[in-house]
Amino acid sequence: MVTVRSFLAVAAMFDWELCQMDVSNAFLHGGLLEEVYMTMPLGYSGKGEPVQDIPVDKSKSKADYSLFTKKDEEQFTAVLVYVDDLLITDNSVTHISLLKEQLKTHFHMKDLGTVSYFLGLEVSKSKQGIFVSQQKYTMDLLKENGVLNCKPYKLPLDPNTNLQATIGTPLADPEAYRRLIGKLIYLIITRPDICYSVQLLSQFMQTPTSVHHQAAKHLLRYLLLAPAQGILLSSNSAVELKAFCDSDWASCPMTRRSTTGYCILLGDSPISWKSKKKNVVPRSSAEAEYRCMALTCCEITWMVSLLKDLSLNDLSHVQLFCDNQAALYI
Repeated sequence: MVTVRSFLAVAAMFDWELCQMDVSNAFLHGGLLEEVYMTMPLGYSGKGEPVQDIPVDKSKSKADYSLFTKKDEEQFTAVLVYVDDLLITDNSVTHISLLKEQLKTHFHMKDLGTVSYFLGLEVSKSKQGIFVSQQKYTMDLLKENGVLNCKPYKLPLDPNTNLQATIGTPLADPEAYRRLIGKLIYLIITRPDICYSVQLLSQFMQTPTSVHHQAAKHLLRYLLLAPAQGILLSSNSAVELKAFCDSDWASCPMTRRSTTGYCILLGDSPISWKSKKKNVVPRSSAEAEYRCMALTCCEITWMVSLLKDLSLNDLSHVQLFCDNQAALYI
């Protein structure tokens, strides 16, 4: 999904055309490495000719194998593939039409026109850029859990709630809690504001209790405050990456592990974020912050490679912001 957001952010930045196509019966087009032998159907008469592979001239991104690009001095085309769904962008409407016709000669495809709904993401384009949200997904989630008529909350979690594994009564049906958290995880795609809360709640999926379920319901009522909230991929963004990272120290009351988080922006467009509890116990706040910076640097390195494949070759040095002086000196 970071690739999807980056793809849309670059298209918004250069005001490229965006369209979507769907491959009918995509599972029939998979590549086989094994030798397959077939018998002719009854009633067939004639000489069968062997089917040969057709070589395809393509440039696959090394950063993400589902991204294909073609570029020369004046033209740039990018195709992002997810199973049977294709996102296509190009700096020329004519080139997109030619590509569509070429694809249709090899596969049975549906032209879905300008992208508006992709993998549950609602995409709308304006002069300000591309706005991505999951309003329908959010409303269905709120309706399913019966909170549409409840009073909204202004914070995703109650600050006074102390979530631990042993607090509360074990749920009779833990599967319901797990399904809810799974759906909230998918909502993080366009809602970085709930990233930390969902990461915290997902730690109790093994044996959820009534306290954990109540905290999850609190988060749902926070979503009720603005179900159409999403991210704006600005058309006026500068061609630069900025990253912000932070980490607490020994915040988990059960394991004393730290929680790290980062957010990376392309100009003014947020394209990558994460909140995660570390699998080691740092011995100082400086070590916790340094590990967080190292994790963010790994993501930055990968993103620079991805954005270069999306024609952003003029990326300057990436600024990484951290509020710990000891970690900065290291």
